[in-house]
Amino acid sequence: MRAGYAQVTDLRSVLARARQLSVRTIIFDVEPLIAWWDSGQQALDRGIAAIVAELDALPELQVLVFATNSARRPTEIPSVPGVRVRYLASAGKPLRTAPYQDLPKPWAVVGDQVLTDGLLAVRLGCTFLHWDPPLAGVPFGPRVLHQLGRLARPLFLG
Repeated sequence: MRAGYAQVTDLRSVLARARQLSVRTIIFDVEPLIAWWDSGQQALDRGIAAIVAELDALPELQVLVFATNSARRPTEIPSVPGVRVRYLASAGKPLRTAPYQDLPKPWAVVGDQVLTDGLLAVRLGCTFLHWDPPLAGVPFGPRVLHQLGRLARPLFLG
């Protein structure tokens, strides 16, 4: 199943595209969009708060999911009137899709990696908002995965 695809470079463009899609569910990758790899607890909590503060831009939103393949967790899951907020640590992207099956559609996955976030979007049949700004200081593993994803993107996302 092919997913929709859009390349985005900042939170404003993510929110604008999500609003155009009238998403009811949005799934955010955590590293590096919410908090940089190996950053501390405060960075994670601030990043989540920053996203929650922008939710007025998405009037149709019903579910906000933060998903990471790492084991890190926020201090608390924020409460947002009218929006269910979930946080999935050790999410197993793109292999595990069960945690997303009951979420309202239309939906989008926002992430930096084609081979995890993009393939999750393909498996779910939703739009992949590929957060792809130029980054400096990316750790070796994510940098290699990014390069492999650039090669694989035409196969999965057109």
